[in-house]
Amino acid sequence: MSLLDDLQWRYATKKMNGQTIPEEKLDYILEAARLAPSSSGLQQYKILVISDRALLEKIKLVSYDQSQITDCSHLLVFAAWDGYSDERISSVFNYIMDERGLPHQTMDGYKQVILDLYERSGEAWQAHHAAKQSYISFAMAIAAAAEQKIDATPIEGFLPEKLDELLNLTGSGYKSTVILPLGYRETENDWLVNMKKVRTPKDAFITHITLADASSSVELPTPMNLDSFVQKSE
Repeated sequence: MSLLDDLQWRYATKKMNGQTIPEEKLDYILEAARLAPSSSGLQQYKILVISDRALLEKIKLVSYDQSQITDCSHLLVFAAWDGYSDERISSVFNYIMDERGLPHQTMDGYKQVILDLYERSGEAWQAHHAAKQSYISFAMAIAAAAEQKIDATPIEGFLPEKLDELLNLTGSGYKSTVILPLGYRETENDWLVNMKKVRTPKDAFITHITLADASSSVELPTPMNLDSFVQKSE
């Protein structure tokens, strides 16, 4: 079965039956999420995997009482960095260099470029940027779950500060961004299960454009690489 068939099969499951998914399928989904791309390869996020029923009951209370939280097999909580620092970036880059057998200083120039860019962008921008990276991994997990015929429900409807407090993320350098219950649909009690999948029509969603369609009045900068951009911005 193709990926498109798998994505056609999946939907945002509204009612799960509590059945436990096989460990190998969970591992497959988590590995797909781990292999997702991220800005500068930093993987500015991690995944908390929760199957403890008592903890799930508490999470449900800060997630608007959504039943998938307690009826799922496992809940994935995606948590992203709350900001960037030399220490954090150096730790990742040094690990990459070690794995590739290269000196740590190999990435020093690029590291300084992104640190300069991120620092001037502010803390709120940094947290938002890191959160966006976690959504790439989140999407990969959803696609992998569909491939494994595991239902998954994307959920942003929760109280992030309360969830962070509950999971001891507060002050850890991470903030919860989005959560994903994994399990199996309870067909008899899910109102959405037999509904037609509806998406924006292709002709409205996809637009092919050429230079003739682009604006001719934009004042474009002279060509520059990232290093020169940083210097120009100082």
